[in-house]
Amino acid sequence: MFVASLIERKRDGKPLTADEWSELVTEYTAGRVPDYQVSALLMAVLWRGMESSELDAFTQALLDSGDRLDFEDFLKPRVDKHSTGGVGDKVSVLLVPVVAACGIAVPMMAGRGLGHTGGTIDKLESIPGFRTGLTLDEAGRQLRSLGCAMLRQTSEITPADGKLYALRDVTATVESIPLIAASIMSKKLAEGLTGLVLDVKTGSGAFLPGPDQALELARTMIRLGDRHGCPTVALLTAMDRPLGRALGNALEIEECILALQGRGPADLMAVSLALGDEMLLLGGVARNRADARRAQEEAITSGAALEMFGRMVEAQGGDRRIVDDPSLLPQARAVEIYRAPEAGVVSQVEPRQIGRAIVELGGGRRTLDDVIDHSVGFVITIKPGDTVSEGEPIASVFARDKAGIDAAFRVLSHAITIGGKLESLPLISHRVTAKGVEVLP
Repeated sequence: MFVASLIERKRDGKPLTADEWSELVTEYTAGRVPDYQVSALLMAVLWRGMESSELDAFTQALLDSGDRLDFEDFLKPRVDKHSTGGVGDKVSVLLVPVVAACGIAVPMMAGRGLGHTGGTIDKLESIPGFRTGLTLDEAGRQLRSLGCAMLRQTSEITPADGKLYALRDVTATVESIPLIAASIMSKKLAEGLTGLVLDVKTGSGAFLPGPDQALELARTMIRLGDRHGCPTVALLTAMDRPLGRALGNALEIEECILALQGRGPADLMAVSLALGDEMLLLGGVARNRADARRAQEEAITSGAALEMFGRMVEAQGGDRRIVDDPSLLPQARAVEIYRAPEAGVVSQVEPRQIGRAIVELGGGRRTLDDVIDHSVGFVITIKPGDTVSEGEPIASVFARDKAGIDAAFRVLSHAITIGGKLESLPLISHRVTAKGVEVLP
């Protein structure tokens, strides 16, 4: 295979054939095509896109690069949820035990942090001992016995996407609709799902900030799902401000525990429950949206969802004591309060700057080999529209040392704007299905 000619053709806006995508993915997975050539091809795709037939072939090649979960003898509905990525987006960790407690099997394959956004796997691995590298057999057994499993890609599961995912993170080739769609859908289709719900982020902190781009991504993934017999629904949700209060791996796990106790931030709960409604409807365990909402709220108030989370942590080797004692999670060595520099109305809490600051603090990756610090991050207690007094505590910074605190304070001074024009996106703006787009009130 002469890869340079493929790069040249894609650079010039011409499509590759299905056989070429299949061979390229096979050769790259086997280590016979170097990262630098694939990086160039990814950049060409970022600029030139893919035709529909190319995307189908590329997604299929990623899916065929590994094995799949087999649920031929398992009749329980299997529905997963996936987010396109955001700052403070810990919905998956919260939602999996809630939905599993309602009677849906959830085989969730999740990813690490990508660019300025946090990753579900990095959050879970902040739990002492928690294993995300389950084999397919282990994941299948756990799903049958417990009803949920949260795992990362391994050499068994879409290994080609695993390599590409890490490469995109460090080569500025994340923000591409076909690359995002193929990455997400190849993993989800490998799970043997009966339904999929997508949380497509829009706003300044999203990979695709514009609503038109978000809608195009949603439609693209829905089409891929339907072509593979997996009914797919998407909600467009706001990422022009962080979701919830906690931002950073261990801090977000602690916030999920609070949410499972019924003490979660309002915006986090609203997004999580709306996505959960769609999962229960797709799984056929709720007759309507009201029934779905009641089931989720009962799972939380009864303690069933928190119990499910504890059982999942224990089943995957984690320290279940964190459910009752979150102080067993990694703790930052330096913590400082950030106070409002002036009085007024908060007009902006810019998520992309904050996400990049978490990476700089050590909570994300700048190179493939970076080891992250799970303890660092922010807890930001204000939202756009809130009124603050001068000197009022509005955030806490968790860092390795004083230098990290100082750097984080500088970021907050730019990311948080007091005064000026207030413009916030609706928290949940659109519902997208194969039938079309519904603008939500």
